[in-house]
Amino acid sequence: MNIRTAEFVISNTKQDRLPAANMPEYAFIGRSNVGKSSLINMLCNKKGLAKTSQNPGKTQVINHFIINEKWYLVDLPGYGFAKTARTNRAAWEKMIKTYLESRENLQCVMALIDSRLSPQKNDIEFINWLGSKGIPFSIVFTKADKQSKLKTQANVELFTNHLLQNWEELPPYFITSAEEQTGKDDLLNYIDSINSQYVAQSI
Repeated sequence: MNIRTAEFVISNTKQDRLPAANMPEYAFIGRSNVGKSSLINMLCNKKGLAKTSQNPGKTQVINHFIINEKWYLVDLPGYGFAKTARTNRAAWEKMIKTYLESRENLQCVMALIDSRLSPQKNDIEFINWLGSKGIPFSIVFTKADKQSKLKTQANVELFTNHLLQNWEELPPYFITSAEEQTGKDDLLNYIDSINSQYVAQSI
């Protein structure tokens, strides 16, 4: 897939104010500081589309971007060690889970995992929650350029083996780097294949 246009649509916290559910939609989410904004900007060929910050937890709302005027990319608040009040974190969690469980045109959740880290409890818990709710998702390992390929592969294998303790089959996964644009074509082509199925089902 070639991304020609990527435009911000709306930010909000209210489910009834989301854009009309008339196009396929893909939500990106991960731990705070996982590199989500950088990945989104890389995929969309548009620096500054999603706001990056040195302070984890900057995204506090549901951000919709329309891509090629044909599908939505959604930037969700991160989870983990964001420095914010417990009440705020609880509100984010409720907002995120309500969105993920009720958004009818959501085709796939892109669960972002920092490839430099060993399996983290909140990542595993979130992925298991997606599975328990029957929400389609894929795993996107980020920041592969920050270490050797061997180290990345070792951490990916460690993470997937951890999942296989509870999962019979692994979801699709991708290894990416925003800096080196690693995995860009694979991830976009994957989205494109799902979009094609969505269009076929709509006819």
